[in-house]
Amino acid sequence: MSVQDLPPATRDPRPEACLSTLARGLTGSEILKISGEIRGLVASGKEICNLTVGDFSPSEFRIPPELEDHIVELLRKGETNYPPSDGTLELRRAVIRFYEEELSLKYPIESTLIAGGSRPIIFAAYAAVVDPGDKVVYPIPSWNNNHYTYLMRGEAVEIAVGPETNFLPTAEMLRPHVRDARMICICTPLNPTGTVMARDEVAAIAKLVVDENERRNARGDRALMLLWDQVYWTLTFGDNHHYTPPQLVPDVMPYTIFVDGISKAFAATGVRVGWTVAPPHITSRMRDIIGHIGAWAPRAEQLATAQFLGEKEAIERYHEKMIRELRVRLDLLHDGIEAMRAEGLPVRAIPPQGAIYLSAQFDLIGRGFSTNEEIRRFLLERAGFAAVPFQAFGLARDTGWFRLSAGAVSPEAIKNGLARVRDALRSL
Repeated sequence: MSVQDLPPATRDPRPEACLSTLARGLTGSEILKISGEIRGLVASGKEICNLTVGDFSPSEFRIPPELEDHIVELLRKGETNYPPSDGTLELRRAVIRFYEEELSLKYPIESTLIAGGSRPIIFAAYAAVVDPGDKVVYPIPSWNNNHYTYLMRGEAVEIAVGPETNFLPTAEMLRPHVRDARMICICTPLNPTGTVMARDEVAAIAKLVVDENERRNARGDRALMLLWDQVYWTLTFGDNHHYTPPQLVPDVMPYTIFVDGISKAFAATGVRVGWTVAPPHITSRMRDIIGHIGAWAPRAEQLATAQFLGEKEAIERYHEKMIRELRVRLDLLHDGIEAMRAEGLPVRAIPPQGAIYLSAQFDLIGRGFSTNEEIRRFLLERAGFAAVPFQAFGLARDTGWFRLSAGAVSPEAIKNGLARVRDALRSL
């Protein structure tokens, strides 16, 4: 819809004059734009293998039945009023127990804060730590760090990563930037690549942060913080395992802000329960920031999650099935793309490691295509194959790399989509 299509009373002859500088400069979510386009095509009846949005289709992945039952029961009991601003005590205690039992991390209750998903946690962490002009260091591609840095008026220090480092930053890549940085942002397993950081690298980055803060403490300078986004940590495959910095280097605990929640772990993206575990003096300010924007998780969902986190056998049973089904889809994508590569077609994929994503390269730049957007449209229009280019995750260069998300698609749709991709590539 254009401005001319709007009712006259809602029009302004100078729309930019109504907006703040921040609003005028903000870029909307590239992923949501692409996903909206795909929904329109599906609604029109076009067959699409939709690998765009980092979500789960309930027809493919339901939330755990125990969690669902708890939510329904609590709603019927009338648990529909405001939760406490830092989350219900039941869920905060459950998160603390969960971290101690599953990650061997012991924190006080004051270290945890509950919010309406992981996004408000990330926003609040940035707002609590980053001042205008502060340097924020993060790899590209990565999810939304560029947008959050912009919102805080920070200075982005972007480190381009590729398959040679498993699409993750190394301590040596970060080292030149730590002296004047305010925060380092790491996500593992990584959105968008589905890759998992190795144990030794986690330890090296943690040691880098500790060493830098020892230097700063001696000078009385502001601390270097580490934002550790592990919302996919329960979803790792094969020999890949998730590690946290404080597990390996306990001295980094005062500088680590965890981002976590149930959205990905339990296919519960719409349930909206996320949390942080961090130093109490930081969570207290994050609580106040979230309180002012009202980004709380619903009370019934919080209490239900608290119950479910204590049901270890149910969680293990759910994850066994969930990971098996994810691997079916991710392996189909990987093996199908690698089979095309064996035929001589210009494609390749990174083996599945974690999360719900596969990194795939359609190596068509310079072969009739100039940009990833041209490749994306070709795959969509000629093969009904919808993927997200790494440009949506902050990467500037057109390299042919795409994120394929497997949580909202059936194995049959993947097989059919890959067959169409093979035909489309052969036609070139």
